[in-house]
Amino acid sequence: MIPSDIRSDFPLLSKVCYLDSAATSLSPEPVLEAILDYEHNFRANAGRGVHRLAQQASQKYGDAHQKVKKFIHADEEGELVFTRNSTEAINMVASGLPWQKGDQVVATLLEHHSNLLPWMRVRDRQAIDLRLITPAKDGTLDPATLEALITKKTRLVAITQVSNVLGNIVPIREFARICQDYGALLLVDGSQSVPHIPVDVKQLGCDFLCFSGHKMLGPTGTGVLFMKNPGLEPLLLGGGGVERVTAAGYTLTDGYERYEAGTPNISGAIGLARAIDYLKSLGMENIQHHEQTITRLIIEELSGIENVEVVGPGPAGDRIGVISFVIKGINPHDVAIMLDGEAKVMVRSGHHCCMPLMEHLGLSEGTVRASLHCYNTIEDAELLIDTVREIAGDFTG
Repeated sequence: MIPSDIRSDFPLLSKVCYLDSAATSLSPEPVLEAILDYEHNFRANAGRGVHRLAQQASQKYGDAHQKVKKFIHADEEGELVFTRNSTEAINMVASGLPWQKGDQVVATLLEHHSNLLPWMRVRDRQAIDLRLITPAKDGTLDPATLEALITKKTRLVAITQVSNVLGNIVPIREFARICQDYGALLLVDGSQSVPHIPVDVKQLGCDFLCFSGHKMLGPTGTGVLFMKNPGLEPLLLGGGGVERVTAAGYTLTDGYERYEAGTPNISGAIGLARAIDYLKSLGMENIQHHEQTITRLIIEELSGIENVEVVGPGPAGDRIGVISFVIKGINPHDVAIMLDGEAKVMVRSGHHCCMPLMEHLGLSEGTVRASLHCYNTIEDAELLIDTVREIAGDFTG
């Protein structure tokens, strides 16, 4: 069970009904307090000095890496690097692998642009072959579709664990087994999975996992790249990423510092670590169950409203609390504006950075998307449902 009193940790909830966590989640007061503690009491650069403030900042920053690794059950293997977001993490992989002409990458039409455009650029610059898996209309991805596309030339498969539009959970482990059979690397976009369901990189069988802090109660400008076998060429070179520099050349350092040249987002990392503490205190299984209960109510009720169509898997599907819908005859942006104006309900509208998927689904104007997190309630769901019913009724009337 998720305690109802956690809403007091999110002051904004007293002013609005926030249903846009798939874009950016709210941060609880303990996260903000952790950030301010750094700013007030030991603001200094990490890994750059020996005075007490620098040592404390370095310790907290290093601890944050370990805490995130443990959260995804990667504490015994691989390397974890802090980035600005999932987008940067995915681009680090795309730019850091030694591509050869004729290499293949397989992605899907479910992907957020951040897990599609980098591979398109590699295709255009390195003359690789980019192949795309087409999902079913409800977002389902059949592993057999990968079997039909993958070859011995496939260097990497890039796939989301959860669709940011439809909310369906992809059976990553089955895709991982196919990748292993063909010797292909597997990159998983965990932007929508890590904040909402238990994730274990060992069970997933992936080589890379990318996710963003701002979707999991953490600060904006924080992200993560996990590498099972660190061997990428660093995206950036500079201070902190080298062991030794001479006029003749340089030697890169080991560990996450190799990939984090320059002054990092220290306060953000500390805030992200505190967000993980918060999520763990609630329990990821509890969060998943809590959101599924609310999701079922929303889908069942919206599906019964005339002229409202829910897009994606039904309430019993393997999914998270991301619900996309359309009201026939009304632009999704107009619906979002009306939800805000009439009931202070905050939702996302449009293509959700998934234009190829929207084209595949025949949704030229996109959808309205309501998305949940641990702080949402049945009352939030009922307010959304009642307001959508009024909007749809006013239109049909």
